Amino acid sequence: QVQVLESGGGLVQAGGSLRLSCIVSGLTFGDYAMGWFRQAPGKEREGVSCISGSGGSTTYAGSLKERFTISRDNAKNTLDLQMNSLKPEDTAMYYCAAAQRADLLSLRKVDFTYWGQGTQVTVSS
Repeated sequence: QVQVLESGGGLVQAGGSLRLSCIVSGLTFGDYAMGWFRQAPGKEREGVSCISGSGGSTTYAGSLKERFTISRDNAKNTLDLQMNSLKPEDTAMYYCAAAQRADLLSLRKVDFTYWGQGTQVTVSS
């Protein structure tokens, strides 16, 4: 049984930083590209970033690359998202997800099979 568990969310002031973590069990972690998504109230879930199974390739939505950094540790089955210079518009539930294969760099929800329950990030102005 695959389990995906996020942590690290919280309340932070604008301009601050948070580091989200995700731990995955029940699959061969390095065989799956991993992604972070977020969903704000009343909005669609959107892709934030994705990293290949090896960790050698990454992609980000829009200009988030300037502030966010995705990384993974295949020895520990963990995925991280370092978020800096946070803005109120970054407020959302953040989800970790496993894609369908290792080389699939995608920000589309349909390409991801296993999802966590999410961790809330709230950025105050």
